[in-house]
Amino acid sequence: MDLSEFRASLAGSSPPSELTASAQGELLKALWLDAKGDFDGAHAIAQDVDNAEGARVHAYLHRKEGDLSNARYWYRQARTEEVKGTLEAEWESLARRYL
Repeated sequence: MDLSEFRASLAGSSPPSELTASAQGELLKALWLDAKGDFDGAHAIAQDVDNAEGARVHAYLHRKEGDLSNARYWYRQARTEEVKGTLEAEWESLARRYL
């Protein structure tokens, strides 16, 4: 699956079935839910992926939510710099990373 196919899947009512149960697949599901407006569902998944990649998506979600102090905490947990670009660019970067 590439980014355009992933974006096209947003027209559906559930995440693509080809997303695996791996950590990367779970993070893609979180990004999919986020794009559909389901912050709680996306957050629950990101919170359950207990590694730097889960922290990275967790940071993005809190940044989008507007909770910048919480987002900064999660960027530190992910051992990455805080993103300053647009939310759309960050979402796309994360989706490409996990696809």
